[in-house]
Amino acid sequence: MKKKWLIGLSILGLLLITIVLFHAFEQKNSHTATDEVSSANTEKAHFKATPTIYLHGYGAGVHSTAGMIAYAERHNGAHKVLTAKISPAGKVELQGNWPRKTKRPLIQVILQDNKNSNYYTTREWFYNLILCLKQKYHIKQYNTVAHSMGNIMTLAYQLKYGKDSNLPRLKKQVNLGAPFNGIIGIDEEPNHNYLLKNGRPKYMTQSYKYFLMHRHSFPNNVSILNIFGNKEDGTNSDDDVSCVSAQSLRYLLRGKGKYHEIEIKGANGQHSKLHENYKVDRIIGQFLWSK
Repeated sequence: MKKKWLIGLSILGLLLITIVLFHAFEQKNSHTATDEVSSANTEKAHFKATPTIYLHGYGAGVHSTAGMIAYAERHNGAHKVLTAKISPAGKVELQGNWPRKTKRPLIQVILQDNKNSNYYTTREWFYNLILCLKQKYHIKQYNTVAHSMGNIMTLAYQLKYGKDSNLPRLKKQVNLGAPFNGIIGIDEEPNHNYLLKNGRPKYMTQSYKYFLMHRHSFPNNVSILNIFGNKEDGTNSDDDVSCVSAQSLRYLLRGKGKYHEIEIKGANGQHSKLHENYKVDRIIGQFLWSK
């Protein structure tokens, strides 16, 4: 009798274990399916939404691009969704929320080491950001709006990773006060350089020569808007960047896409005022989002 009771208890135990395992298996499959659907929905939600990434210049921070972002939100139907803080080690921390239906998402980049001008380093920071956005939001393409040294960071990135088919592609690029071929007081003087008839700068910095050597890596079919300042005070510059230094981008990226150049004259063409200028904000909005 005892033996039969033990056998019956064993059978009942096995039956209970089978039921529990089956239920756990069903739950696992259910969670997996839910995760896949959620992932698919996220991917679809961000597939067509092209984010615009704002980057500040040397020694700057959140206030440098805040005005441009605020204008885009008020007048262009855009919305800031994320702040991307990048540590001196290149670690990316994303703060904020990206709603699924956002059509014109904006991302503000803040460099904690904002005085690092080594573009071999900063281009890797930008790589980390793009990779992070790809993995988390499945972006396929993006725009950039950069001021001053932020342009060198993104240019150096494009000249290394621009044609990597595994990474999101650059769609539109806005440059503000970009020192592509020298900075006044460091490796250039006012009215020293000039452009030849073919657009090539007469004198080239070591950095510009490096950029020129690697121009083939810049992606094709990019729309480029190059905005530079001229205070009209006799220096033909915005105080920090000469017109020629900024305009050297045309020769560098010749044949790479549609190139547009705009000169901001007078007091509002001063280097730091370029990103605090409603005219500039309006031009950027039209370039990025007008149909």
